[in-house]
Amino acid sequence: MSALALFEEKQVRRAWNQAEEKWYFSVDDVVQILTESANVKDYIKKLRKRDPALESYWGTNCPLVAMPGADGKIRPIRAASAEGLLRIIQSIPSPKAEPFKLWLAKVGYERLEEIENPELAAKRMRELYEQKGYSEDWIEKRLRGIAVRDELTDEWKKRGVKEQKEFAILTAEISRATFGMTPSEYKAHKALANPKDNLRDHMTDLELIFTMLGEASTTEIAKKRDARGFPQNRIAAQAGGTVAGNARKELEAQSGTKVSTKGNFKALTGSSAKKLPRRNPKID
Repeated sequence: MSALALFEEKQVRRAWNQAEEKWYFSVDDVVQILTESANVKDYIKKLRKRDPALESYWGTNCPLVAMPGADGKIRPIRAASAEGLLRIIQSIPSPKAEPFKLWLAKVGYERLEEIENPELAAKRMRELYEQKGYSEDWIEKRLRGIAVRDELTDEWKKRGVKEQKEFAILTAEISRATFGMTPSEYKAHKALANPKDNLRDHMTDLELIFTMLGEASTTEIAKKRDARGFPQNRIAAQAGGTVAGNARKELEAQSGTKVSTKGNFKALTGSSAKKLPRRNPKID
């Protein structure tokens, strides 16, 4: 269970930051839920005073984010990401905060285990997908895709590509050349409106395979061309995606079925499950 699921069951204001691709939650709302304080703003002031380390980067970790106030009007609200909230919770001496602290300790311990033995991370990820109802064959491809993606991003870092924005642009170039859609367009194609939906968790086996081909091809081309910096790696990304795109088109022509589907897997949201189709729809 996600530690933030408890927040989502309550009336916690939140806003999606498109640039950072993460949610920001109202600090006042979360602290109020965990402490039931009569004056939450005063409680937060005292909390910051008790914890100098928290106070030292309060402005950075808790920026003002436009959200609706109690009167419904949009105004700047002090907010924090999931990471920032969990840091705040560590400083709250409340029984309601204790489950979060125990969860953090458990996650931290598991992370240390995974550093010592990376196979544990793959095992736990496999178990998570199994619990959600994915097939063994699909899980194998998903885990392999993660390894291929990690190899690509490691290569980008070595070649001077900046993380986040430039990574996102290059990923979009590969996807556009492979499937004719950027990741955001692909999510719309699959009717994935929730920002938390991971596109690859909603892909069929073939979609995962062509995603891997595009990224593996990009890695190989970047190495062979010794691509340096963002512009050269962008050209390599377009070339790598084109390799996968041409292969996809050839398969579609030979099989008469589309690789890109509208099928998704909604078990993550708890809504009616719509599992990925085994076969792709016929080309119109």
